[in-house]
Amino acid sequence: MSTIPTHRRIEYARGYLELGMSKEAAAELNTIASSDQNSIAVLRVYVDLFMDTKQWTKVIAAAEPVCKSTPKDEGAWIAWAYALRELQQTKEAQDVLLRAEPLHEKTCDVLHYNLACYACLLGNLKEARRRLTKAIKMDKQWQESALSDTDLETMWSEIREMK
Repeated sequence: MSTIPTHRRIEYARGYLELGMSKEAAAELNTIASSDQNSIAVLRVYVDLFMDTKQWTKVIAAAEPVCKSTPKDEGAWIAWAYALRELQQTKEAQDVLLRAEPLHEKTCDVLHYNLACYACLLGNLKEARRRLTKAIKMDKQWQESALSDTDLETMWSEIREMK
């Protein structure tokens, strides 16, 4: 049994993820005691690992309890919705972010950007415009990102005209 505490293992795993070393991060997480494997702190690192390795169903499984336990963790909401979108469950992704919106609408530009993408994919261009405008007001870089995002392709000519 390891004498390294869970919080240190989490730090090590995060460090590996920052270096792009997902296999090493996974190995580090696997050394954490089974009694701590479902703690929110550990699940949060698993969310990042599974996002990095594009394991979408595992992202959902790890992110959902994080969101329920710590709803102010905007990253977990974004990851959960993004994973659903990657699994072609766009409406479900939109629903997740709409649940997160009351907590994060004033501070999370990526929430509005992703909601713009989902609205566009679902054919609601009016809502997509509204969301994208809000995201761009919060951070101008979203306009440039939108011009290469295939989720928003039907709006590219309109986005080019935005000021």
